[in-house]
Amino acid sequence: MSSPNPLPLDRSRLLIGMIHLPALPGAPAHDAPMDAILERVDHDARALTAAGFDAVLVENYGDTPFHPEQVPPETVAALTRAVSVAIAAAPNHPVGVNVLRNDARSALGIAAATGASFIRVNVHTGSMYTDQGLLTGRAWQTLRLRRALNLDCAILADVMVKHATPPAGATLDDAALDLWERGRADAVIVSGAGTGRPTDPTRISRLRALLPCAPLLVGSGATRDSARSLLGAGASGLIVGSWVQAGGRAGSGVDPERASRFVEAVRSVPPTVGID
Repeated sequence: MSSPNPLPLDRSRLLIGMIHLPALPGAPAHDAPMDAILERVDHDARALTAAGFDAVLVENYGDTPFHPEQVPPETVAALTRAVSVAIAAAPNHPVGVNVLRNDARSALGIAAATGASFIRVNVHTGSMYTDQGLLTGRAWQTLRLRRALNLDCAILADVMVKHATPPAGATLDDAALDLWERGRADAVIVSGAGTGRPTDPTRISRLRALLPCAPLLVGSGATRDSARSLLGAGASGLIVGSWVQAGGRAGSGVDPERASRFVEAVRSVPPTVGID
């Protein structure tokens, strides 16, 4: 099944805006009616696309502490509704889903039901120690399920994902090569230590030299002021959450004015900077 709005991974300076959902039904912090959550999804998707973001990514940010892998049916149902609302609010833009902490199977199911264009997978290959314990990638399962469902759905995968520690002996280079060449990810995401924390431009430069043809996305900490250096280091796109939300706080909902300022800053970077 082809998405009506495929994610343009061949585009330089791809901007993906985050929708951080409040706690969904079943999560310990859940306290908002589902209708109110969906109203915020509609607002955030419209604000991001009106500001000029190329795509929108929905995730169950408020569901801490996260299930390590398979989430329960109520989470899948709520995320499916949220993604459907985002798609309706941004009809000409790719919309993706990230099922935290690492449920790629449910993400693909949601994409099959809604027509979402891409998914994000925190641990696609290898293993990482996290606050949920040891997470192990299931690339073999994810790619086969995508084929079985006949989905034209891109897989954006993190290398040495944030809020996690790699096993002893693991290196960034080896992890990135495995992710791209053996895990067959459609894009590689590099991040800082945690949500909203800056991504080191030297890590981007290192991965750009290692993977010259890979779409390389910054997954955390991009700000209006750091966008130029991140693109200059070789990033082909930015996934932006915290900075474009109210007060610059993750999970607070998109601030339309901050979102517009961010896009203006990125579009003003000269074409000689980065991989253009």
